[in-house]
Amino acid sequence: MIIVAAAVVIRDGRVLLTRRADGQHLAGMWEFPGGKLEEGEPPEDAVVRECREECGIEVEVSGILDVTHHAYPEKEVLLLFYRCELCAGEVQHLQVADHAWVAPAELDEYPLPPADERVIERIKSLDL
Repeated sequence: MIIVAAAVVIRDGRVLLTRRADGQHLAGMWEFPGGKLEEGEPPEDAVVRECREECGIEVEVSGILDVTHHAYPEKEVLLLFYRCELCAGEVQHLQVADHAWVAPAELDEYPLPPADERVIERIKSLDL
């Protein structure tokens, strides 16, 4: 099982989505920035590192938002979604194909992985 930490970055009532680059698992789909934990790495640190590596932004983790498990045909993932605030930087496409700041009501317009369905519903219920 792969453990993934993802950032639900909030700015001005919108959440950050990034688009997976060609050649990656689920290429072309939209997702919340994040990635696999490194050996011995706390998930909160992984979220901060992944946002910096993928997008060139600095975030502050404010707490866990959701935890979900999903079995893809080729692998199982445990996803830890963290609510984050943007602290510094503008989104760059360092390891992502594109990005968008999306209002919660518009999330259904972006093709996201099936593993993100539950957190999307949770985001829609938040007061951003």
